[in-house]
Amino acid sequence: MGIFSSSVSITQYLVEGNLDEPIIENVAIGLKKQSIEEIDNESSDKAIGWTCFNDPFSTDFDRNPFLIGTHLVFSMRIDKKSIPAKIVQKHYAMEMKKRLEVSGRDFLSKTEKKEIKDHVIHVLNLRIPATPNSYDLIWNYEANRLWFFSNLKGANEELETLFSKSFKLKLIRLFPYSMASLASPLSDPEKDILTQLSPTRFTE
Repeated sequence: MGIFSSSVSITQYLVEGNLDEPIIENVAIGLKKQSIEEIDNESSDKAIGWTCFNDPFSTDFDRNPFLIGTHLVFSMRIDKKSIPAKIVQKHYAMEMKKRLEVSGRDFLSKTEKKEIKDHVIHVLNLRIPATPNSYDLIWNYEANRLWFFSNLKGANEELETLFSKSFKLKLIRLFPYSMASLASPLSDPEKDILTQLSPTRFTE
């Protein structure tokens, strides 16, 4: 989801830890090391990495600036290949038939069947293009705050993992409970009360 979309969903994070100096150079190193790799014409079925904010199909962070004032702006892209099950079944059956004809046997072992299926999926993954999904983020490195433009569980989990690998920093997802726990000087009794709170339902 992009910053300039007509409607957006945002997840706010606290960035735990501080970047080493020089900050911008170290961010650039992390972005380049974990930039997305193209998997079209490859057997891989999934790729995750950083891309440029103004061009989700570019990883040239030298030509595409990612620093705006005190904010770092770039994108995470997830590319996935999805092969319909019926296509796999069709090619699997065709390969099974060929293998039986060549071998002159009436059946194949479990291991042979698995090898055939793996081969079919490998070949199909080489043929189909990956579907890209880009998610923008804004990182205020001075305030240790990050805004990720998605509420999807899978995308958020991938972001947290990729961010840690890239910058050796931890993301803490902020929601009412964590914001109260982290931002307020609560006493131990108040923290105990907080842990026992449950959401209020306003609809039946």
